Amino acid sequence: MAWLHTWSGLLLGWLLVAIFITGTSAYFRDEISFWMAPELHQSVASEATPQLAWARLGEQAPDARAWDIILPQDRSPVAELRWQPDTPEAAEGGRRRGERAEMDAGTGQILEPRASRGGDFLYRFHFELYGVPRIWARWLVCVATMMMLVAIISGVITHKKIFKDFFTFRPGKGQRSWLDAHNATAVLALPFHFMITYSGLLIFMILLMPWGFNAAYEDGWRGFFNEVFPRQEQSANAGAPAAMVGDILPLVNRAEARFGQPAQRISVSWPNRDNARIEISTAKEPALTERRRGGSPTLVFDGRGELLETRPGPPDDAAPARIYNLMVNLHLAHFADPATRWLFFLFGLVGSAMAVTGMLLWVSKRSQQLRGREPGFNLRLVNGLNMAAITGLLIAMAVYFAANRLLPAALEGRESWEIRAFFLAWLATLIHALWRPHRRGWLEQLAALAALWLAVPVIDLATTDSHLFSAIAWRHGALAAFDLVCLGMAAGAGYAFWRVAGPPPARKPARASRPRRATAGESS
Repeated sequence: MAWLHTWSGLLLGWLLVAIFITGTSAYFRDEISFWMAPELHQSVASEATPQLAWARLGEQAPDARAWDIILPQDRSPVAELRWQPDTPEAAEGGRRRGERAEMDAGTGQILEPRASRGGDFLYRFHFELYGVPRIWARWLVCVATMMMLVAIISGVITHKKIFKDFFTFRPGKGQRSWLDAHNATAVLALPFHFMITYSGLLIFMILLMPWGFNAAYEDGWRGFFNEVFPRQEQSANAGAPAAMVGDILPLVNRAEARFGQPAQRISVSWPNRDNARIEISTAKEPALTERRRGGSPTLVFDGRGELLETRPGPPDDAAPARIYNLMVNLHLAHFADPATRWLFFLFGLVGSAMAVTGMLLWVSKRSQQLRGREPGFNLRLVNGLNMAAITGLLIAMAVYFAANRLLPAALEGRESWEIRAFFLAWLATLIHALWRPHRRGWLEQLAALAALWLAVPVIDLATTDSHLFSAIAWRHGALAAFDLVCLGMAAGAGYAFWRVAGPPPARKPARASRPRRATAGESS
């Protein structure tokens, strides 16, 4: 089990570190995306926001097939407008095809944020990597996740004194300190580690174990989803032109009063036609066992504002579906309030530290066995890869955020250049780590890491009006929190630099061998 624990954690450990770190950042995916779009920071929602969005779409796309208004929420203070042109190409693509715009929730002005993938890039990288065919990337991530699950189970079996070791930490002891840190971070959030790993595999159960769907449905998993989540077909007849309600606020207020929750979405099929349908959906109470998407309480009106249908909420799922919903919701934390998301974020950091300390422990153990001899190629390679996977990835993330502020807003293909900056920085750290796979290399990368994370809020201060010292940042607390986290990252990297730059831990002198007793034959 010790052998299995070591190698299941090491062989794909570098990928697991990247999965853990980028996945941890995804708990604040919306906040990261908002920070990376400073053009949206002035928006403040008001009671008039639904009417402003309604009027704007009436001017922007009066003849569209469909409208969608995503109203401001706690994590995004802007209104998102979507519309589907009445063209054959848009009809074939469904509601996902079409146009979209961001609207200032207070003034109704259309905003033009800089092109950026924001937090979505880190979120998608967490389970799809980048530049790799999607199916192969997901398979690779699933294999790494399975190895992580094996490492967790074998680690629990291996450490007989696992809970005692949690309360034991001996700093400045080299290999022993890394082992204590690895044990502590593993035990501290062990239920979280197991949940996040197992639920990650469960999310991809169709990819990993499709045979049940294939046996039960002729179309396999597509047939299953068509039955469980049937599509609501729109009428092919656009209808004759007709007047539609001009003031949407009474319908919004009616939905909010009916369900006791704020309105989140206004969807319209065939606006300004006699067969128009208006759907106003409100937020739903967060529940661990309900579907993550769809099923929001909704009132359906015709174009004149007459109530047609009331949908109170998601249907009751069967027990297996509720168990699946539970695991998915726990993994993604969409149910969580800000305090719970911060708790999951801290657990994610602990999980990242667990993987990191395990990889460093492997190198430390074999370095001490050298007893003054030069490390071989394999050990230098692993140490260099460790450096690139740990400090290198964090350097690349800091460069990604800095590039968001430094690249010209009108640059063509700007979002791609932000991602290129991320990978070029990561490649540079890999080259540096393989060139200097030793203590000096760690010091240089830790110094760069501290400087870059410190530079992000400084660059933000110099380039925007929503920096840490402005009222806008504190009005939207996510902006201030982002800069504070950057400063915390810089402080952590600075502390690590100080510890690594200090004197190496003293090694215990080798034990003197006891004199061997002479046998009777030898004494004679």
